[in-house]
Amino acid sequence: MKQRRFQPLLAIFFVLALLASACGGSDGVVDAVTDAAGDAVDAAGDAVDDAAEAVDDAMDDDDAMDDEEVENEDVAEAGTEAEGDVDTAVEAVDVERQQGGELIIGLEAESVGMRPWEDTCSSPCYNMLATIYDKLMESNSEGGYSPWLLSEISPNDDFTAWTGTLRDGVTFHNGVELTAQTIADSWPIWQEGAQSASAIGASNLAGIEATGDMEVTWTLSQPNSAFPAFLSRAPLGMVFEPGAAADADAFNEAPVGTGAYMMVSRDLDNETVMERNPDYWMMDKNGTQLPYIDSLVFRPIPDEGTRLDAVLSGTTGVAHTLRQGTIRDGRAARDGGADLTMFEFQGNNVGGGMFNVLTPPFDDVRVRRALVHLNPQDQVIEALGGTGISLPGTQWFSPDSPWYSEKVAAAWPQFDFEGGVALLSEYINDPARSDGKAVGEPIEAELSCPPDPTLIAAMQVIEQIWSSTGLITTNLTNYDQQTHIGYALGGDNGFVGSHTTHCWRFSDDEDPSISMNQAFAPPTAEIAEAAGLPGVVSPLNFSNYFDGELFTNLIAATRTSDFEERYALYEAVSLQIAEQTPVWWSGHTATALISDSAVNGVTSWETPDGILGSGMPNAEGRWAQVWLEE
Repeated sequence: MKQRRFQPLLAIFFVLALLASACGGSDGVVDAVTDAAGDAVDAAGDAVDDAAEAVDDAMDDDDAMDDEEVENEDVAEAGTEAEGDVDTAVEAVDVERQQGGELIIGLEAESVGMRPWEDTCSSPCYNMLATIYDKLMESNSEGGYSPWLLSEISPNDDFTAWTGTLRDGVTFHNGVELTAQTIADSWPIWQEGAQSASAIGASNLAGIEATGDMEVTWTLSQPNSAFPAFLSRAPLGMVFEPGAAADADAFNEAPVGTGAYMMVSRDLDNETVMERNPDYWMMDKNGTQLPYIDSLVFRPIPDEGTRLDAVLSGTTGVAHTLRQGTIRDGRAARDGGADLTMFEFQGNNVGGGMFNVLTPPFDDVRVRRALVHLNPQDQVIEALGGTGISLPGTQWFSPDSPWYSEKVAAAWPQFDFEGGVALLSEYINDPARSDGKAVGEPIEAELSCPPDPTLIAAMQVIEQIWSSTGLITTNLTNYDQQTHIGYALGGDNGFVGSHTTHCWRFSDDEDPSISMNQAFAPPTAEIAEAAGLPGVVSPLNFSNYFDGELFTNLIAATRTSDFEERYALYEAVSLQIAEQTPVWWSGHTATALISDSAVNGVTSWETPDGILGSGMPNAEGRWAQVWLEE
C-alpha cells in the first residue's frame, strides 16, 4: 500500500470525520487531533503539489501514457450517444400553470428513510426528500450550480472557505425561521450522521459558523473548488430543522424542512402522502406561490411492468424507472397510441457491479480482470432491454460528458473469453492463491442483484459465461433493493459488506468529486489506521478498493478550478480503475419519468433567480414546479 506520499494529505482530508468518530472524546483528544492535522498541512500541500506537477507533465506530453493503452477500435468516441438515447429537452415554457390536484408517483423502491444526514439515498429517495427539504444550491442547465436557499455564495482566494447569504423570509414547516444559526446548529448532527460524516470528509468540510444573521461561512481543511456541488445534494445540501432533529427516530416519522410539501402520512411500503406547504417562500416568475399541485402521493411499486401498467390504467400519474426495458416498453405504448409523455435522461449514471476487494479471491486483480473480460456487455444490455438505448460503459462518465476520456475507454478490458480464462487459470493454479482453496479448484462467487426480471436476465447472461469456463462456481441471489443496499453496507464490522460480486449503479451528473471521493476513500478502520487515521471510514466505498495514489489525485482535483487540470487528474483516476477493476460496467443507465400527458413542467423548472434548472437527471423530479392540465 502506497502511504508515504498521501498520509499527511489524508490526515487533513478526514480530520472532521475523525473528530466525529472520536466516540464523544474529550477536548484533549480533539486538540491532539487538530494539532496533528495542523502539523500535516505543509506536507499535505507538498503531496498535492507533486500531483499537480505530474498533471502538468501529462498535459505537456499527450503521449505520456500511450504505451500503456489497450488498443480497442470498438469503443465509443467522446460525444457519442446510442441511437435510442433521446434526452428530453430542458427548456423554459411560457404557458399558464394550473393549480391544484393530486399526483400519484410510482417509484421503483421505498425510501430507506427520511433523514438526509443519516439514510442512504438513491433516485426514489431523492424524489421524496426533495419535496420536504430545500437545498442550499441546485444544479442548472448550464452545467453548474445556482443558489437556492442561498442568494449568493463565494470562496476565498484558495477555496478553503466559502461564504453564503441565506434568503430572507424562509420558515420551516414547524414555523421556525431559517437563519444562519440554523445551519450552524445542524453541524453537530451532520458530524454524527452515517452519510453526512462521509460527505464531510469528501468535501474537506471542517466547520460551519454563523458569521451574520443570514451569513454562513463553511471552513474547509483543504481547498475544494467544487464545494458548492456538495450543497446541492443530501446529506450536506438539504436543510432540516435541527431542533426537531434532536430525536432522530421521531424526526424520521415527522420530518421538518422548508420544502414545498409537508409529509402528512407514511405507510411504509405502501404510500407516503405529501401536502402543499401553505407558507412556502418561493414564487414563480409570474408571482404565483409554489407549489402548483396540492398533494403528492409516492407509492413504491417494485415490479417494473406493474408500475408502467399503473400509469397506462390511470391509477398513477407517473412511473419512475431506471430500467432500459421499461423505457422501451413505455415508448412502444406511446407510439401505439397510449396517452403518455416520456421524460427521459441518460447521463453519467452507469450500471454494472462491484467486487468486494477485501474478500478473497476478489482481492486479486487477476480474478477481477478475468471476470471483467468475461462480461459480455452487449448481451447484458440486450437482456436489460437497452439495445439501441444504452452504450456499453467503460468508465465513470458517459461519452457525452465533458469528463469522458477516449484513452480510458481504450484501456477498459473488453470481452475476451480466452483472456479471461487464462487469467483465472493463472490464479487457481497459483499455490499462493488468496482464497485458501487447493490448486486447480474453481473460485466461488455470489452474484447478487435485486429481483427485477431484466436484472435477473442480465445476471443469468453473466453467470452462463462464467460457468462455461469451468473455473467459477456461481451462486445467483436476489434481494429487494433495501436489503441489497444493506448487504453492501455491512454492519457491525464497520461498513464492509459481506457481498462478493454485487450488481450496482455508479456515478451521477454532479461534480465528479461528489461520488468519486466517497467511493474510493478508506473503507475500513484497519486501512484508515494504516494511513495514519484510525477509525475513519467511508460507508460509500462499496467495493472497498483503496489506493493512495488514486486518492491523492482525487483530492488534488478539488484544489483547482482549472478544468484541464481537473480533467487530467480524473483521467488518471479512471485509468487506474480500468487497470485494477474494482468495478465492472454494463451500460449507461437510461432513466425516465413516464407520465400521463396531464403532467407538465418536469423539465422546465427554474431557480429562484430565473435560471433554467437541470431537468430530471437520474429520474429525480423537482415536483414543486410541476402542474396538472385538465
